[in-house]
Amino acid sequence: MDSTQATSNGKTRIVVTTLGADRSGIVAAVATKLAENDANILEISQAILDGIFTMSMIVELDEGKTSFKKLSEELTSLNDKLGVQVQAQREDVFKFMYRI
Repeated sequence: MDSTQATSNGKTRIVVTTLGADRSGIVAAVATKLAENDANILEISQAILDGIFTMSMIVELDEGKTSFKKLSEELTSLNDKLGVQVQAQREDVFKFMYRI
């Protein structure tokens, strides 16, 4: 793969994780930021454990339309607004870090 970590279709796969106290609007806010940046949610998993909200997404991003850096910054901007931690990582980096 080249430096953009693009898949064969020219799109980048990203892992988006969200963790924090459960409250309404978390899924909507994250999904809205993704949609505003032309990112497509391929898979989503979420759970609430004793009031703690967790969500993991596999997202496909066309970096010809929006850069990974821009999307990551916009997702991080939700941290204070929602009181959660939202993080985006390239899928290959995530897999390397966690040896999946």
